[in-house]
Amino acid sequence: MSQTKTKNPLSDVAFADLGLDAAIMEGINAAGFTHCTPIQALTLPPALEGKDVAGQAQTGTGKTAAFLLVILQRLLQQDTRAERGHHPGAVVIAPTRELALQIHKDAETLCQATGLTLGLAYGGIDYDKQRQHLEAGVDILIGTPGRMIDYFKQRVFDLRHIQVAVLDEADRMFDLG
Repeated sequence: MSQTKTKNPLSDVAFADLGLDAAIMEGINAAGFTHCTPIQALTLPPALEGKDVAGQAQTGTGKTAAFLLVILQRLLQQDTRAERGHHPGAVVIAPTRELALQIHKDAETLCQATGLTLGLAYGGIDYDKQRQHLEAGVDILIGTPGRMIDYFKQRVFDLRHIQVAVLDEADRMFDLG
């Protein structure tokens, strides 16, 4: 993950003080994080209370970890797996496959002890293999708009049980059309 790791915290807000699930804290500890970056300190408390948040900060400041932590906490607090079946409880839409892959990599670290499953939907790889993985069921779906729209139209997943939706780099997606 691209969050800066230093002995001097970037903010006074410790992850341990946010009331995050113990399984999430395992992922945070595995990533080597102790304190929030400024963007995390500003966005995590209201987002964890269920409020909508929009944030803007430079690359490498911890935005991805911030929204992933909110997703993980929400899905663990309000476990709807029985009701939603194989459909995702959260979606993260990114403008490029490279960004989707990076988000997925970060999510793997943070959710390693949670039991939550991840899915990827982006172009340039085997369509049917990716589809089969999604049909088997994922808790968090990360992908690019084009491939996600394709799978949605084919009813590979539905959005009725989405608890958290993230548009990463939304401004860039609007620029791309």
